[in-house]
Amino acid sequence: MKGMMTRWMTAVVAAAIFASCSETSSLEQGQYLYKGSKITIKANPKITKKERRKLTEEMEDLLRPKPNTRFLGIKYKLLIYNFAGTPTGKGPRHWLKNKLGEPPVLASMTAFEKNRSILQNRLENRGYFHDSVRLDTTVKNRKMSTTYTAMLGPQYTIRKVVYPSDSSSISDEIQKVTKRSLLKPGSPYDLDVIKQERNRIDGRLKQRGYYYFNPDYILVRVDSTVGGHQVDMNVLVKKSAPPRAKQAYFIRDVVVFADYDVESDTVITKLNSQKTQGFTIVDPDKEFKPAIFSRTLAFKPGDIYNRRAHDLSLNRLINLGVFKFVKVRFEDTDTLNGNQLNAFYYLTPTEKKSIRFEVSGMTKSNSSNGGLIGVTWRHRNLFRGAELFTASVYGGLEVQYLAGSTPVNTNKAGIDLNLYVPRVIAPIRVRDSGVFVPKTRINLGYEYFDRSSQYTMNSFKTSFGYIWKESVEKEHQLNILSITYVVPTNITPEFQAQLDTNLTLARSIERQFIIGPNYNYNINTQNRSNQKKHNFYFNANLDLSANVLGLVSGANAEKGNQKKIFNVPYSQYVRTELDFRHYLSLGKTTTLASRVTGGLGYSYGNSLTMPFVKEFFAGGANDLRAFRSRSLGPGSFYAGNRDTAFLPDQPGDIKLEMNAEIRFKLFSVFRWAFFADAGNIWTLRTDSARPGSKFTNKFLQQVAVGVGTGLRVDISIIILRLDLGIPVREPYLPQSNRWVFDTKNMVWNFAIGYPF
Repeated sequence: MKGMMTRWMTAVVAAAIFASCSETSSLEQGQYLYKGSKITIKANPKITKKERRKLTEEMEDLLRPKPNTRFLGIKYKLLIYNFAGTPTGKGPRHWLKNKLGEPPVLASMTAFEKNRSILQNRLENRGYFHDSVRLDTTVKNRKMSTTYTAMLGPQYTIRKVVYPSDSSSISDEIQKVTKRSLLKPGSPYDLDVIKQERNRIDGRLKQRGYYYFNPDYILVRVDSTVGGHQVDMNVLVKKSAPPRAKQAYFIRDVVVFADYDVESDTVITKLNSQKTQGFTIVDPDKEFKPAIFSRTLAFKPGDIYNRRAHDLSLNRLINLGVFKFVKVRFEDTDTLNGNQLNAFYYLTPTEKKSIRFEVSGMTKSNSSNGGLIGVTWRHRNLFRGAELFTASVYGGLEVQYLAGSTPVNTNKAGIDLNLYVPRVIAPIRVRDSGVFVPKTRINLGYEYFDRSSQYTMNSFKTSFGYIWKESVEKEHQLNILSITYVVPTNITPEFQAQLDTNLTLARSIERQFIIGPNYNYNINTQNRSNQKKHNFYFNANLDLSANVLGLVSGANAEKGNQKKIFNVPYSQYVRTELDFRHYLSLGKTTTLASRVTGGLGYSYGNSLTMPFVKEFFAGGANDLRAFRSRSLGPGSFYAGNRDTAFLPDQPGDIKLEMNAEIRFKLFSVFRWAFFADAGNIWTLRTDSARPGSKFTNKFLQQVAVGVGTGLRVDISIIILRLDLGIPVREPYLPQSNRWVFDTKNMVWNFAIGYPF
């Protein structure tokens, strides 16, 4: 053992020495490999650790060039580049060198001196006047590193700020917005804050009609001679600012070209216009109802110009989904009244109708193979009110081959209809002034499901509700009414015999009538493009069925008083589900993603159990990836034979799950990940057919754990994922033997998109 350890350590040291030597093998005489830079801050008086860290990170981001890419301290791309040598053609070596490799980043005194100057300037912008940055270099083994030492004195602070006080109208408006000034006495001098204050003043003036104003017309004079390491600031409107920039403007006419084409003559087409609620609508072919624009445009004739209304109108027009291009132009009027703008909206409609075909194939671990064909037709302006109508028709076939038995054929076909109306349809009028247009959604669907020699299932669904967004990151969905009606028919005697002995199987095809509201709330900070280190996703769902109906009717299934609709007992329950995710950026191409999710379903009144389709399941490609889909649990119960491929679906009333995954880029479109998943499902009530399934205070002893790794191919429009999961804790084993590394039951998962 000792000899083996010695040989292993020798090999590691040799590999490290080889890597160190080969990093410089492609350098020419007099060249040095740039190893990296270090920032050192010496401050008198001392600054806080937080401020030191913030300033150091800010200065490090300014340094150029960046050293060669490293992983675990090894410049692997540079090693590949050097290993490829000098290719003579476009063969494998050329591909290695130019696609996977990375040329050496050379040390340059010119670049280092430029860095020093940039760092000096940045410190002055942060209020450290008259300080210096020293540059030192270190050379070893043909590698050069640099150290920048910042010698900081006291940081200058703001003593007082003076805003324009003359009698002009624009000075008066600036005075009105000084309460929320970013330039506060006692705060450190910061050039970026000065720029932000200029933009803030400009934004407030734009809200008050100053259409032609811009931040460059604001001058901030800084006097650093007042002593005590302080500065006085005098905020002025430049004398060179044009007269119209100092005047507030009002809206006169609003003209909408609803079918605009770059080659159209707007002067001629305006003759075919119509007036509605003060707007002039140019729509010769009557493609859109004028009411769309009165609900969407925030500007009305006579309003003072307002940048928020300007942006709001553009965003709402885009979010209608019926215009391919949207732009607005403002121009001065030629009337004697002056200070007036005409607003012209140029809207280019998108294609009204479209059709999409989808074909997919599948193979499952239960020896099933099949395919699905779907067709979706869209109409983006069904009733001339920017309504979106979608109609989807699909059909599929699946064949399951089981040893020693006749193949089982599964056929399904269905239709799904959706109508999205860009307003709230309700008995009372609902005003909305947000950026996003609220939508009313009406859904109707039917599915026919037939499994040969077993049963046939007919499913109907419909819903009416609303979708609205607070912002790009926050969305609400509320279905005032949602109905699901499921009726099994043509159950064969052979299959009925199985149902009589397997309660879980019987519940999977039971007759169902679900009626009630549901609500979903979603926050996703990644919907807004950002470079934040932390991003979050949160989804909360509340689903109710027959709560009021069951209460009014006095339904009580436990006492035999079960009520029915269409001769089917309706489901009565409360179901909630939460999903929280955190994304930690560890670099430009590395992310640590984690998730905590769970749910609870409680049936009562008219129901003894939750509907099968509303239960929770564990295991699968987007769940606990080391366990087969929907087969884990509940609790310590195990339904299948470990030596067979088939495991039946196992439902539960409670679900708890945690996931963590580190994702990083390999090269090109290829990504890699390592992951760990933990969780399970449980029942709320004792299930005699599934011992060990009930949730108790010892639930942690029944948590399943899996680990694994996987390859991702990210080609922008789609992400292909292949994961290998290995169980490391199996809750259905004897309690003392649950921690395992079960390579015999590894699970491969092929999926599209990230699991979370």
